[in-house]
Amino acid sequence: MPWYAVHTRSRFEDKVYTRLVQKDIKTFLPKIEVWSKRKDRRKKIRVPMFSGYLFVELFDLTNEKRLDVLKTHGVVRMLGKPNSYEPIPVPDAQIEAIQRLVNSEVEMQTCLYPKVGERARIVDGAFKEIEGIVLKTDLKKNLFVVSIDLLQRSVAIKLEGFKIEKI
Repeated sequence: MPWYAVHTRSRFEDKVYTRLVQKDIKTFLPKIEVWSKRKDRRKKIRVPMFSGYLFVELFDLTNEKRLDVLKTHGVVRMLGKPNSYEPIPVPDAQIEAIQRLVNSEVEMQTCLYPKVGERARIVDGAFKEIEGIVLKTDLKKNLFVVSIDLLQRSVAIKLEGFKIEKI
């Protein structure tokens, strides 16, 4: 039973999910609970685990079925080979792993770590709210080296990953 990844327009995951289910296409939209970032209150909300993506299960990938998915309002494309229109199936083991994660009670967060050369903001510690440019990353050790312009001098500091966010 091959699953395929479908890229949607920004914030259209739920709408595409509903429209595909109405077309009797088996669809999987993994969601996780996160704390909302509102100024006046905090509450848990459910958001897609992979922003802009969901999965469809298509037993026989005919042109008709593919067009049925692609013509759904909000669908951008089906992920596939570069320079080709042929979608690549997502391995069943990966879909099962995602389903186990979603069904577990473990609290998860998606992290968009900044890359080398990108601007970042420090969110915790002595340099909280200061912005700088990422010079070096070590994702295995979860460390970032950020250059901060302070009094017309550049200072590089090492930070743990949870103390930094991409701007």
